[in-house]
Amino acid sequence: MAVQEARQGADAARDAHGGGCTCGDCPHGARAGHRKAVAAFLHQRDEFAAGKGLPAAVAHSASASRQWVSDELTQSAAEVAERSRSEGQAWLARLWRTTLYAVWGAAVVLLLVQALTAIGAGWTAARTAGLLAALLTGAALSAASWFHRDKGGVLAPVIGEDNRLSTSRAVAAAWVLFTAFAVLTLAGQLAAASGHRRRDELIAGLDLARGAGVVTVLAVVCAIAVLVRRVVSLRVQGQRLQKVRAHRPRAADLLTDDSGRGSFADIQYVAISAVALVFGLVRLARRPEQLPDLPWGLAVVVLVSAATYLAGKYAEGGRAVVLSVVRAREAGDLDGPIRTGDDIEIRGAGFVPPGAQSADRLSRMVVRIGAVNVHVPLVPVAGGFSNPSDTVLTVPVPADVEPGRVEVQVVTAAGLETNKVVVDITE
Repeated sequence: MAVQEARQGADAARDAHGGGCTCGDCPHGARAGHRKAVAAFLHQRDEFAAGKGLPAAVAHSASASRQWVSDELTQSAAEVAERSRSEGQAWLARLWRTTLYAVWGAAVVLLLVQALTAIGAGWTAARTAGLLAALLTGAALSAASWFHRDKGGVLAPVIGEDNRLSTSRAVAAAWVLFTAFAVLTLAGQLAAASGHRRRDELIAGLDLARGAGVVTVLAVVCAIAVLVRRVVSLRVQGQRLQKVRAHRPRAADLLTDDSGRGSFADIQYVAISAVALVFGLVRLARRPEQLPDLPWGLAVVVLVSAATYLAGKYAEGGRAVVLSVVRAREAGDLDGPIRTGDDIEIRGAGFVPPGAQSADRLSRMVVRIGAVNVHVPLVPVAGGFSNPSDTVLTVPVPADVEPGRVEVQVVTAAGLETNKVVVDITE
């Protein structure tokens, strides 16, 4: 009987986790739990935006109802964020198998291409060396994927500290793999060569004069990957750039900025590098006895693209800044000074960092009024929030603020502190 109860319990757990489990603590139900939490949050936000769901105890006061709505949305957004993090971890845990399929799928495609092109031309030692190089490369990537199976498998080295795919690292990794494959192909041919003249030709194929273009591009893209990481780190520490961690990496990260908008610097870098790699693969297929002789014209194009990408990294971002603080006035209100209990409108720029448009990130924004920290309330509207925004914040002046001249400062979701603006608070 005990064995039967254990089996029944195991069957029930398997059915629960395989048929729409939403607990969030297993990879099977993490996605379903995240979708359910997002749907519940969107429904709640739209209801509050339409003026529904307010309790009678706070409905009579605009400030009380706004604070109550903000607190409810903040709690719901925290649940969505937790579900999103669980879904992201489960996605990374599943990704390593997908990367393995992609690696060995590429090896199979190479085999098919070589088999088709060998019809009529015949099978050569270079084709065998290319397949062996692909097998060795695939084995190395498979081992790396296994050791990093909880962090994205093969993609783990190209995932940045902000949990997004790094464009500079991805491009550098592509060139490193291409160069390693080319060298392994030459090594395979050298091992199979029987004559001294043939071995000397293969060794001469590694001369710098023949592969100078590829070596130069490889050195530059690797240096760009290291330099961009340093530049971003220094700009974040110097409060000149705001970075918010993503819940999980996406393929679109290679072509977009942190907010999800297409980035010209990233797109042109990926596109030109991909074109140059395709050209290099064709040259390697046509002349497998030497490193791909990338023409200097194409190499210079890649270098210009890399310089443009680096310049874009230097130019992006900027400090959040408070330009002015005024008393918020609704229709019918009289003009007057700022008093305790009034709403103030903080105008500026850069209050919402790229990638921080979600409710859980917006709810972390704080305004310091003197010695009092005031959390910025979430004001829902159809399809989003009217407060906070990237240029305007509206917060109440709490009763704990002493009348007189006080400093107002904004702390963004990324933890960056803006400049201080002095305002007068009257009784």
